[in-house]
Amino acid sequence: MSNGITDRTPPADVTERLGYRLKRAAATLRGAMDKALREHGLTVPQYACLELLDQQPGLSNAELARGTFVTRQSMNVVLRGLQDAGLITRPATTDHGRALPAHLTEEGRRRLAAARSVVYAIDQRMTDAVPPKRLSVLLADLDRMAETLGG
Repeated sequence: MSNGITDRTPPADVTERLGYRLKRAAATLRGAMDKALREHGLTVPQYACLELLDQQPGLSNAELARGTFVTRQSMNVVLRGLQDAGLITRPATTDHGRALPAHLTEEGRRRLAAARSVVYAIDQRMTDAVPPKRLSVLLADLDRMAETLGG
């Protein structure tokens, strides 16, 4: 008999848990992006970094790390790789503390534009799997889940 209240008993099968399903979706998304970005000579963190710098030029290592969900140490490696590939520039020193603002180069903009189309196509395939009238609710639910856990 149902009284309209959802049963909060956690499923015994771990594959039926919300966290497992979210991780599975995230891992599948990451795999698809890894494969698509490899053809453009980029990793997922490098691509995310280029996207952020396109939207907000001059971000620091710490700001980029937060925005791409990696550690500052990992972002140092990402930035070095992007700089070595000629996709970003950063000053050797700065007048404002330790932050070294990063900026896209013309080659960085070109590579981002080429990679963006394949990443957006992956995102669209994922979005198309959700009925349009449920998408805004799903996005709001995901935001609430992240906020609940402090994200």
